[in-house]
Order: sequence, then C-alpha cells, then structure tokens
Amino acid sequence: MRVGEQSTDPIDQVLGEVPVPAPLTPEDVRLAVRAVVVHTAEEWPTGPLCRNDGASYPCRLHRWGRRVLETHGLNERQIEALIRHGNPFVHVPFPFTATGPSSARPAGYSAQAARTNGLTVRHPAARVVPPGVRPTAPGRPVTPPVTAPRWPRAS
Repeated sequence: MRVGEQSTDPIDQVLGEVPVPAPLTPEDVRLAVRAVVVHTAEEWPTGPLCRNDGASYPCRLHRWGRRVLETHGLNERQIEALIRHGNPFVHVPFPFTATGPSSARPAGYSAQAARTNGLTVRHPAARVVPPGVRPTAPGRPVTPPVTAPRWPRAS
C-alpha cells in the first residue's frame, strides 16, 4: 500500500485518520518526526508492516506524521531523509522554510530567541572562590582543605 492510499485495516476504518492540528506547534512537529521514524516499514513475507505496532504499512501514526511534516513545509525527499537518519529526536526548525528557519516567528518568541534562531544560549557561570582559597588555572579543580569528614564513619 502506498502512503496516499486508503487503508483496509479494520482499526483504521473504525477510528479514521488522526486529524492534523490547525495551528502547528513545535511540539506537534517533534511528535510527527518521532511518528514517522518509529513507525517505519519492516518487510515481512505478507508485505510491509509497521515496525512498531505490526499494522499494515503505513499505519495511522505514520500517515499523521507525514501529513504534519508536509503541512510544516517539508517535502517527500526531506521526510525520507528523516526516516533514513533514524533518530526520532532530530530537531526540525520551527517555523520551517526550504532554505532554513524563517525570520517570521510565531507568537511567544522573544527578541533574544529570534537573534539566536530559537536556540537556548548558555553563558558560562561566574566562578565563585571561597575566602582563603587561591584561584588556580582554568580547568584545574580547586579542592577545599579537609577539616572534617562529610559523614560519620561506620566504626
């Protein structure tokens, strides 16, 4: 069965298709990437089956993930590359354009997030040196003088 065809699986006929959310969020895109990677095809003598749940390929979640990623702006080749990559936690930029992240940000993005393309920037923490201890070269641990054990001895 191809991706666009109607499924003959009884569960699919009873439950129908999983709806694509109208305003896509970054969480929807992350879940869609996981759905297409985890619910990939596995060859069996009876034909391709979903690797995760054993339903006929493509299963409901795989089809939903493809529709979400296509709505998000990925083409068929990019979706296939995600599946071949095999990492269900790979990051897809939000919002997505063919040339990379868009400059138009959804509501809730701060100015700093726009400057850093939505990535969290970590600044190095300031080193606090306790009184009486000389600072050493960077990268070398500073051990305070041992005055008493941290826990009582067993004997």
